[in-house]
Amino acid sequence: MTSNGIDHEVIIVGAGFSGIGAAIKLRENGFDDFLIVDDADGVGGTWHWNTYPGIAVDIPSFSYQFSFEQRAGWSRTYAPGRELKAYAEACVDKYELRPRIRFNTTITEAEFDEDGCRWLLRTADGGELTARFVISATGVLTRPKLPEIPGVDDFTGVTMHTSRWDHRQSLRGKRVAIIGTGASAVQVIPETAPEVDRLVVFQRTPIWCLPRLDLPLPKPVQWALRIPGARSLTRLISQTYVELTFPIAAHYHKNLPTAALGERIGLAHLRSQVHDPATREKLTPRYALGCKRPSFSNDYLATFNRDNVVLETDPIERITATGVRTAGGTEYPVDVLILATGFKVMESGNMPTYDLRGLGGLDLEKWWDENRLQAYEGVSVPGFPNFFSIIGPYGYNGSSYFALIENQTRHILRCLRHARAGNATVVEVTREANDRYFKEMLDRRGGQVFWQDSCAVSNSYYFDKHGDVPLRPMTTVEAAWRSGHFDLTDYRFARSA
Repeated sequence: MTSNGIDHEVIIVGAGFSGIGAAIKLRENGFDDFLIVDDADGVGGTWHWNTYPGIAVDIPSFSYQFSFEQRAGWSRTYAPGRELKAYAEACVDKYELRPRIRFNTTITEAEFDEDGCRWLLRTADGGELTARFVISATGVLTRPKLPEIPGVDDFTGVTMHTSRWDHRQSLRGKRVAIIGTGASAVQVIPETAPEVDRLVVFQRTPIWCLPRLDLPLPKPVQWALRIPGARSLTRLISQTYVELTFPIAAHYHKNLPTAALGERIGLAHLRSQVHDPATREKLTPRYALGCKRPSFSNDYLATFNRDNVVLETDPIERITATGVRTAGGTEYPVDVLILATGFKVMESGNMPTYDLRGLGGLDLEKWWDENRLQAYEGVSVPGFPNFFSIIGPYGYNGSSYFALIENQTRHILRCLRHARAGNATVVEVTREANDRYFKEMLDRRGGQVFWQDSCAVSNSYYFDKHGDVPLRPMTTVEAAWRSGHFDLTDYRFARSA
């Protein structure tokens, strides 16, 4: 511990791309006294934990990377998960972050010490770390969400969640059931269907599935991407595509027809892929495109043409010791149960993944329960000084997570630089600024797709328990501009006594 009573000026919680990006920019801006902690035994976050068959990025690789560290060597336009993991490792090594990372360290609680103007972070092994500032870089696609189905713990076969895939288990010749048809299932199902004896897919809500231009990038293309300007141009085209397919389609639904166009493409794709009319009907979404996270696949829908694949839409009554029973009385014998039931996203216990207490012992989870999810520009919450989030409420607009990481890190660095220039030891967003931003977010959501009547049947994780959708209703360009131009007087900067 240093003479000022802190172990590090900044502690970053999370060694996924959010933590990696924040650390790179801290060093670039002269903040060298930082530590990254993560409960995993390696870097990559989502791409460390999720290793299921078929895992790949679901937006073009050219957008799913740092703007300052663009890679020319992606093997495909939609890179497989192992390449994203390797990219994380490469970033850590290039920017010499590995000595600053402490693995297998789970933060269980963080408490602000008002007298010392510092954060006390306690770990699962009984240890304690102290920091002037904390950057929460815990992701949203790492903590598995288990289904609340009677008997799920009684199953005597093999059970695994897609985010904790057990590669020691062979599925060859097995009777397999998969619960869920979200983004992970869309990738797992086509990969597993050819090797199993029978695959039963339990679908609660069909997903919008659009075709994707997933092409190999041979060596000549990779070499061409090294030509000056080539990667920037490719990224611009990719970013425009990403922006049109979700941020603009979702947030400007009332005024722009992009969602309707996407629905026509999705339905045409469904008709061309699925032969049986009854199965096709079951796979047809009854809600507007954008109500929940859509998926992109060229082989998911066609998998349901296979004789060994069953699409079951009858609700599950319970899971038995040897299978799954539906409400209609059908029981499917199962050897392996795969839970593709998603993640804890904007839920209690996941944002952040530890207990957080600010001024006067104010509990963040309780405050959000009482006041709804909110954070100034998605970064800061009043009452929690010196604490910043990369992925906070109303921070992410649905574009690439890398755009979010860079925007939020730019915001955080503006605060830290200003604090350093004025020798401030306390940085806290004002209640007035937070309230103004929250009101703006609510006022702007009227044009979003989420408030269309059909979204009520989408079962979307975008909706939190308050009925809000804490996504940022604006374009990525506006979010980027605001991250570098917000009024610094929206924060209170003070020195300790």
